[in-house]
Amino acid sequence: MKIRHAALAGALVAASALTASAAPRDGQRDFDVHIGAWKTKLKRLQKPLTGSTAWVEYEGTTVVRKVLDGDANLVELDVAGPAGRIRGVSLRLYRPDSGQWALHFANRATGEMSPPTIGGFKDGSGEFYAQEMLNGRAILVRFVIADVTADSIRFEQSFSDDGGKTWELNWVAIDTRVK
Repeated sequence: MKIRHAALAGALVAASALTASAAPRDGQRDFDVHIGAWKTKLKRLQKPLTGSTAWVEYEGTTVVRKVLDGDANLVELDVAGPAGRIRGVSLRLYRPDSGQWALHFANRATGEMSPPTIGGFKDGSGEFYAQEMLNGRAILVRFVIADVTADSIRFEQSFSDDGGKTWELNWVAIDTRVK
């Protein structure tokens, strides 16, 4: 258990370093570019951390709206493909005391909210970390938001089961703004 906690602590320190300064960076508007309607192309690894290399693809929509006067936003994801449909919601909450964001995701299939990934943006990219359970064991999660423009955004999720020494990419989504 100490190794898991030490690994999580290391990941969270890395996330904190993204927003660390004498005074926290004001990142309250970091997700404003994502407000609106998007066409989403998503691929996910079918069985993460098993050695499998089988990916499945989905297409659909993402809609993002401000809530709580812009201190948070709500993301609705609805994609489908040969492997089925993914419907989910993400509540992104800004933490002004730390200048970080907490991203909470719930999948319609399970009806449960996952632990938040926590982090922030630096130089236009976001990096967020969490510890979750996968098949009965604790793993680390890294969520990266990159290639952010007014009309497209890339999202990547990776898992680590060795305390963050190695990461396996298991989710890639590209959002393209609906005009």
